[in-house]
Amino acid sequence: MSHSGCTPRPLAFLPVEIQIDNPAEVTQELVEALGKLIPQFNPALPVPTAEHLATLLADPAATLLVARDGNRIVGTAMVIVYPTTIRFESRIEDVVVDESARGRGARRSSTRASRSRAAAAPASSSSRRRVSARQPIVSTSAWVSSAATAIPTG
Repeated sequence: MSHSGCTPRPLAFLPVEIQIDNPAEVTQELVEALGKLIPQFNPALPVPTAEHLATLLADPAATLLVARDGNRIVGTAMVIVYPTTIRFESRIEDVVVDESARGRGARRSSTRASRSRAAAAPASSSSRRRVSARQPIVSTSAWVSSAATAIPTG
C-alpha cells in the first residue's frame, strides 16, 4: 500500500501504431507538417515550400517517407538512391520526429522502413522503385533525429 492508503497500479504502455508511407502529392498537410518538423531538426534550415516538395516528389532518385500517428504526420525521412562507378548506393537523410512523438521507438521504425525502401530499389529501374515505395509499412514505434546512413543497394 502507498502512503495514501491506495494500492499503486502498475504502469502499462500500449503500443502506438505508426504508419510509414510515401506521399504521392504535395498537400497543405504535408507542407505544414514539414514546416513544423524541419525547424526541430535544425532551426537554421529553410522550411521547404510546396514547389520544392513537388520537385522532390517528382525526383525518381528521392523517396520522402512520412510517419503518421493516426491522421497526424509526426515524422519524416528521405531515402536517396544514386549511382557510383561500381554500384548504386542509398542514403537516409533528414530523419526527424516531432517532439510530441519522441521516446516511443519510432527512429528504429523509420530506419527500418528507409532501409527496406533502399534495398528494394532495383539498380536498373527507378520507376519500379517509386511504385514499390508507395506501399505503406506499418510499425509500432516512433522516431528521433539520426545522421545520414549510406546503404549499398546493388
